[in-house]
Amino acid sequence: MMNLKGLTMTSIRISDGIVKDEILVVGLANKSTKGSKSTALSIESGDLALDNKALLATLQDLGATGKAEEIIKLPGNSTRLIVFTGLGKASPTYDNEVLRRAAGSAARAIAGNSSATFSLPAKNAQAIGAIAEGAGLGNYLFDRFRGSSKSEQKTPLKSITIHSELAKKSDVKDAIHKAEIIATYTHLVRDLINTPPSHLTPETFCDAITQAVKKAGGASAGLKVSVMTDSQLKSKGYGGIIAVGQGSSNPPRLLQLSYSPKGAKKKFAYVGKGITFDSGGLALKPAKGMEAMKSDMSGAAAVCAATIAIALLKVPIAIEAYAPLAENMVSDTATRPSDVISIYGGKTVEVINPDAEGRLILADALVKAQEGKDLDGIVDVATLTGAQVVALGTRTSAVMTNNTEFSEKFLVSTKKTGEAFWPMPLPIELRASLDSPVADLANIGERMGGMLVAGLFLKDFVADELPWLHLDIAGPAYNESAAHGYTPVGGTGIALRSLVQLALDSISQ
Repeated sequence: MMNLKGLTMTSIRISDGIVKDEILVVGLANKSTKGSKSTALSIESGDLALDNKALLATLQDLGATGKAEEIIKLPGNSTRLIVFTGLGKASPTYDNEVLRRAAGSAARAIAGNSSATFSLPAKNAQAIGAIAEGAGLGNYLFDRFRGSSKSEQKTPLKSITIHSELAKKSDVKDAIHKAEIIATYTHLVRDLINTPPSHLTPETFCDAITQAVKKAGGASAGLKVSVMTDSQLKSKGYGGIIAVGQGSSNPPRLLQLSYSPKGAKKKFAYVGKGITFDSGGLALKPAKGMEAMKSDMSGAAAVCAATIAIALLKVPIAIEAYAPLAENMVSDTATRPSDVISIYGGKTVEVINPDAEGRLILADALVKAQEGKDLDGIVDVATLTGAQVVALGTRTSAVMTNNTEFSEKFLVSTKKTGEAFWPMPLPIELRASLDSPVADLANIGERMGGMLVAGLFLKDFVADELPWLHLDIAGPAYNESAAHGYTPVGGTGIALRSLVQLALDSISQ
């Protein structure tokens, strides 16, 4: 069983009093005019008054620029250390994502200390919440599998204080509470993604979510977990999950996590791809292509953790989350190219490429999620295609839909969370490339526009009248380059914040 002892609520508090922590984090911006040869700096310390003249002279001597990602540490007077975090160009009001990233950069830079106070320019609850989120998200370490080098790791802050004269306002307190929950369950997603496949299998993934639900209060929080075993999946006709998982000694599972609040205003289904390791099956990936494939369950982790976060925030929106889980491996029982399988509900698929496996398990779960339910919308989240990375890079995810209004509402939610999503089309002319001479459809089609073809495949398993979003997070889910802002190396937790915000925004829609 996977150990979740490391999952603890990130401690974030709000204060308008005297700074008691040894470390103070403030902003630093650049207010130089175009063509200026010297750098003009602006210290952005929110509601705290500092000796700006002396500090600015020192910062100038150090060559500070105030650009984003810049961190400069100076000895303090009333605090042991003042940490300046770059905000970029000076502004009367800073974008919430600028504040979120600046706070995250600072939290990463001061790891190894016990606590810190963040005083950045924030004029409302949303901005304060963004600072708290950024600090909490940047305050992350995954060291569960370190042995002799564990003591060398700089541990995250134990407590974070956000300083603001608005501290006593109820909406500010709510924003801090939300930030704590968002940080905690983003950390859960990251932990699951970063856990090696030797320890995270379909079964242990289910164990981990079951533990997390129990820690969140279980039935008293409105949460319920159920898991279908491989024998149950086979007997009930979940041909996609079985076909993908049958080549592995770790059998597949289908996890269902329900949040059913009293007086729910709407109901959504969230479906997440849960390939705990993807070798490509009999379409074996090259060694380099397998190195990050422990992250192929990022979608499943995001939808499960988002549902728990929504429950803890007491959002009056019902959520049915599904995580189809399998390990795509090579063996004499693995699905072969040209095999025909039956998806749950009866539609048949010719498996041309066993490495296009995510769409097969999602198809089963999408059909199940709609069965006998009156849904207001359905969202699937998946590290689905390499073509997504080619089209949008490693920091922007794709959104495809059968309902423009639903997509536009989701994109409004993403603007609030700072997660980068971009709308992509589902060109009808590409659908013909999925035709099969022997089955209802094939699992791959036209190579050019492969991300869109994958979306069209999934669209076949969603009722036309049901608003549906397909989120392809292949690149942004796993950061293989350097840490930046509040984003660490490894699992990022992308999509959780936007799934939570979508539920929150749906209350009044």
